[in-house]
Amino acid sequence: MTKTEGTKLLADNRKARADFEILQTFQAGIELQGSEVKSIRAGRVNLRDAFARVRRGEVYLLNMHISPLAQSPGQMFGHDPTRDRKLLMHRAEIRKLLGSVDEKGLTLVPLKMYLKDGWIKVDLGIARGKKLYDKREDLKKKEAKREIERATKYQ
Repeated sequence: MTKTEGTKLLADNRKARADFEILQTFQAGIELQGSEVKSIRAGRVNLRDAFARVRRGEVYLLNMHISPLAQSPGQMFGHDPTRDRKLLMHRAEIRKLLGSVDEKGLTLVPLKMYLKDGWIKVDLGIARGKKLYDKREDLKKKEAKREIERATKYQ
């Protein structure tokens, strides 16, 4: 039996939930170099402007920034911070993604990156961009919820 470490959040893309309506989520592994794994575990990853594309039957994560560690032995050649990284998914899931993303206005965005049983995983969301009035509506709902919690807290 293997020892289960559970999950540890490494990076979160909060802006994605604010800018997009998430329709469906998928879990994917990610193909990384050794220096990238070390940087991600140190929390030096940014998912803010990242997105995913399906190319030739494979899913790639683009524009994700992994900062190289400053003073690490063996880092003479480091890694490219914004290179395209291949995501590891089952073929059936990739077909679902391909069918969904072909619809107009849908895109693939990374929602969070976490450590699960020693492996780095990425949650991908099929998303539709929110309009400005949708964002305002969400803010109104959030503010109303806060007001209700404040009112009930002091009674």
